[in-house]
Amino acid sequence: MEELIEFVAKSLVDDAEAVNTHVYNRGDQTVVELEVAQADLGKVIGRQGRTARAMRTLLAAAGHKSRRRYTLDIVD
Repeated sequence: MEELIEFVAKSLVDDAEAVNTHVYNRGDQTVVELEVAQADLGKVIGRQGRTARAMRTLLAAAGHKSRRRYTLDIVD
């Protein structure tokens, strides 16, 4: 799941070197933290959060297949 989010984020931003992901467990769910450069934060979030919502939907669909709950946190 970490690779999926990292691939999508690197495809969206200008500075692909600044994209970092961290994964940790919080209770019954797995949290994927996405960190991007400050200038690319708007590209990852998108207008009215549509891009971030789409990434969360992809993560939820992929997690449903493996029967694990995933959440995406975008760190600024």
